[in-house]
Amino acid sequence: MKVALVHDLLTQMGGAERVVAVLHQMYPEAPIYTLASNFDKMMHDLKGADIRTTWAQKIPGVEANFKKLLPIYPIALQQMDFREYDVVISSSFAFVKGIKVPKETFHLCYCHTPMRFAWDFETYISRESYSPLIKNGLRFYVKYLKYWDRKTAGRVNEYIANSTIVKERIQHCYNRESSVIFPPVETERYRISEQVDDFYLIVSRLIPYKRIDLAVEAFNQIGAKLYVVGGGPDLERLRGMAKSNVQFLGRLEDEEVAKLMSQCRAFIFPGEEDFGITPLEVNAAGRPVIAYKGGGALDTIRPPLNGVYFEQPTAASLADAVRQCESMTWNPELIRAHAEKFSVDRFKSEFDKHLQTKYRAFLESTNQRKSVGVSLS
Repeated sequence: MKVALVHDLLTQMGGAERVVAVLHQMYPEAPIYTLASNFDKMMHDLKGADIRTTWAQKIPGVEANFKKLLPIYPIALQQMDFREYDVVISSSFAFVKGIKVPKETFHLCYCHTPMRFAWDFETYISRESYSPLIKNGLRFYVKYLKYWDRKTAGRVNEYIANSTIVKERIQHCYNRESSVIFPPVETERYRISEQVDDFYLIVSRLIPYKRIDLAVEAFNQIGAKLYVVGGGPDLERLRGMAKSNVQFLGRLEDEEVAKLMSQCRAFIFPGEEDFGITPLEVNAAGRPVIAYKGGGALDTIRPPLNGVYFEQPTAASLADAVRQCESMTWNPELIRAHAEKFSVDRFKSEFDKHLQTKYRAFLESTNQRKSVGVSLS
C-alpha cells in the first residue's frame, strides 16, 4: 500500500499540524504534500520529512501572508499528482479535501473542519482588521469558494471528523457521512506537579476568533493573575486592553509550556474550537480547564471531573466560571486519567483500523465494478 499525506499549509504549527506529525510517524515513507511550508519554523517531529510544496511556495512572503493568498490555493492544488499512490490521506481544514486523485486511488480525508472562512464567513471576518473594501471583495469571493468546496466534496471516498461538531458540519456543508476519531494528544509529555501556583493560563495563537479578548476582559474584572503564552496579529490589541495582572509571555519552548500547564490554577479556553488539543494537554498535567460551552470542548470537558463550562461568550460569564472553579476541589490523578483516553497510541490504533477496513471495502467495490465492466463488454 503506497501512501501519500496531504495537508493544506505548513506555514504555522498548531493542533492540525501535530496530527500530520503523528500520521508521519505512522507512515514514515509517505511524502507530505502541502501548498506551502515554513521550513525554518517546522516542528521537530516533521523535520527531515519528505515535504513537497506547490508553486505557491515561491511567492515572496507566503509564510506570513498565507491568508491573503486564499484565491490561488484551489489553482495550486492542481499541481499535485497522486497517480503513483494506492492511498492518499488528506488532513484538511480548508482546501486539500478537494484534491484530485485517480479513480483507483483511495482518498481518506481527516477533516479538522469544513473551511471556516467560507462557511462561517461573517463571524470569521467580523474580528479581522480588513478595510470595508477588502471585506466586500472577500464576500464576493466566498460565494464562489462555497460553491467550489461543496462541488469538490465528492472527491473524497471516506471522511473522518475530528469531533462531533465537525461531523455535524460535514453533514450540513457536504451532505456526507463521517466517522469521528479524536485527534492524538501527547499525554506522555506532561506530568503532575506537586506545586500549584496562583496564576491562570492561556496557550494560543493570538488571532481574533480565539476570543482571548474575553479572557482579558474577565481577568481585568477579577484581578487574578493570567499568563498568556503565544504570539500573533492580535497581540498589540490585547496588550492595549489588559491590566497589569494580565501578562503576555510570548512564544515559549515546549518544556516551559508544560511546566506552566502543570502549575496553573486552571487553563482558560475562551473560543469555540473544532476540537482543541491544549485543554487535554493541561488535563494530562492534572489541571482543570475553564472552557466555553461549544465546539470540540463538548467532547472533552466533563464537569466536574476535569473542568467547568461558561455558557455565554461574554467576559461576565467567563468571570463567573473562574469563581466557580476556585470554589471546587480537583483530583489531578483523575483529570490525567481522563486525558489519557485521547492518547497518541489510541489515535494510531483507531485510525489504522479504520483505514484498513475502508480501504478493503474500496478495493472490493473497485474489483466488482471492473468485473461488471468485463462481463458487459
